[in-house]
Amino acid sequence: MSYGLSNPNQAAQAPVCPRHPDRISYVTCQRCSRPACPECQVTAAVGTQCVDCVREANKQIPGTRTAFGGKATDGRPIVTYVLMAINAVVFALQMTIPGFTSHLVYAGLYTSGYFEPEPWRMLTSIFAHSTSFIGHIAFNMYALYICGRVLEPMLGRLRFLALYLVAGLGGSVAVLLITDPTVPVLGASGAVFGLFAAMFVLLRSRGVQSMQIVILIAINLAIGFIFPGIAWEAHVGGLVLGAATAAVMAYAPKGPRQAAMQWAGTALLALLLVALTLYGAVNVRVG
Repeated sequence: MSYGLSNPNQAAQAPVCPRHPDRISYVTCQRCSRPACPECQVTAAVGTQCVDCVREANKQIPGTRTAFGGKATDGRPIVTYVLMAINAVVFALQMTIPGFTSHLVYAGLYTSGYFEPEPWRMLTSIFAHSTSFIGHIAFNMYALYICGRVLEPMLGRLRFLALYLVAGLGGSVAVLLITDPTVPVLGASGAVFGLFAAMFVLLRSRGVQSMQIVILIAINLAIGFIFPGIAWEAHVGGLVLGAATAAVMAYAPKGPRQAAMQWAGTALLALLLVALTLYGAVNVRVG
């Protein structure tokens, strides 16, 4: 209950709200014992608290985390949907704008009609797909959806995005180091294989049997070697980097330093890929 001040002498005797000194209040906060006017009162499980104490208490409540340290979400794979949307938009642009694909794909030292070099092609190429075979993007987006709706809630959105990009970059680096650098390469297959590998590593770290994933990886790897025109190098590179990134996420020591260790390990993998890119580019130049 609170009242406005009508008598100046009353202020010297009656308790007033610290946030609103012109208001008398005989209701006190259960935490700090300060008076709180109706505007500053919050009904708690036991008694009444002031808004300042409630705000401070909320800061102390740790956010819910997944088993791998990521921020727990409502289960919707938002990042997965965004990645799928980006791929779909890029594919539409490829189909409608002549020459658009040539500005995205990885080939050689990332040269184009603009300037040299264009290292971002190592990543932009994983969002472009073959326009002559609709099954290319269809399979990759289906695999991204299946893996993403499992991995994203497990890892959290930022960790899942990092996994996808590092695996995709790993696929591009493998192409640079292993195959003919003058052949244009595009597609999300490297990133998708990284998700396959991450699924295996993360589930195994939780003691879950994963033989079906092993069979899935083996079949899709074999397809890349059997049929021509498939960049199996990107599959292998994505697989290796996806497994490595997932291992960093899964086996980082639990505790207050878990997140720091995970991001440091992921950053080291990214730096390794950058170093390998520079090494491969120099060798291509010399050759």
